[in-house]
Amino acid sequence: MNWQGKRVVVTGADGFIGSHLAEQLHAAGAEVTALSLYNSFNSWGWLEEIPCLPAIRVVTGDIRDPHFCEELLRGAEVVFHLAALIPIPYSYRAPASFVETNVHGTLNLCQAARRHGVERFVHTSTSEVYGTARYVPIDESHPLCGQSPYAASKIGADAIALSFYYSFSLPVVVARPFNTFGPRQSARAVIPTIISQIAAGRSRIRLGDATTTRDFTFVEDTCRGLMAVAGAPNGCGEVFNIGTGREISIEELHRLIARLMQREVEVEQDPERLRPEKSEVRRLLCDASRLRAATGWAPSVTLEEGLARTIEWFSDPANLRRYKTEIYNV
Repeated sequence: MNWQGKRVVVTGADGFIGSHLAEQLHAAGAEVTALSLYNSFNSWGWLEEIPCLPAIRVVTGDIRDPHFCEELLRGAEVVFHLAALIPIPYSYRAPASFVETNVHGTLNLCQAARRHGVERFVHTSTSEVYGTARYVPIDESHPLCGQSPYAASKIGADAIALSFYYSFSLPVVVARPFNTFGPRQSARAVIPTIISQIAAGRSRIRLGDATTTRDFTFVEDTCRGLMAVAGAPNGCGEVFNIGTGREISIEELHRLIARLMQREVEVEQDPERLRPEKSEVRRLLCDASRLRAATGWAPSVTLEEGLARTIEWFSDPANLRRYKTEIYNV
């Protein structure tokens, strides 16, 4: 897709992936409207850290309000919908909040996108909707299993978005990233958890279940994947996985990070960080061949390179101060 002058709305742009996507879209020439969740501090989240912020239009609001969504999408040509509640541990405490934001919020945006005739609506899903792998690598035909309220809410959001394609011909395409990592990620995620604890000087780091495996994609590659999905020929109504096809256990991961940071650390299992037994997703490994065949997309940053860049960012005291390494970040 030629992004030059394209009017693009990014919901969830104040978050980790959204802020990186807004940067990359601006660099490609798009006219970016970035949605930040309204708050009384007038904080725009991670958008405030991107150099191109003066060239981006920032709007504050909440996708749970259908009237706001109507105004937000007026004049939009492409919508990247990333706004969501995502912390799995918090979904055990407040599942209704996840339904309100992830399901109802998606419905509000789809209604507005339909009325305004957007050219492409990219709905961002998650590999968590697959649950523990029944076979690997996981392709888009893998059964869905909501093993947490968060995952269930994203399954519902995916279904709502796709229903608007089938029912009303809304040009929806679903992007399903596997585990994304990089600078600016919340410490609720495992890679920032490990790096931030080590960077804070801890010799014993606290983790949950270290036997699970994940497929980690550097954030720049995930954003390139989202942009590729937006331009996928004949992509409407389709689901595209975004991942590397490389699997690593959390145990192996913490050893790799410790080696890259040149530190000796021990791991202590923290019961607070364990998911309920039947809710733990034990294995995720991506098959992204559909996206590769449709667009030519492939990851360009190796796990080791991405970790080195992430470590460098977290090791900056100005960045590390943003994280409360002494507590479990839900």
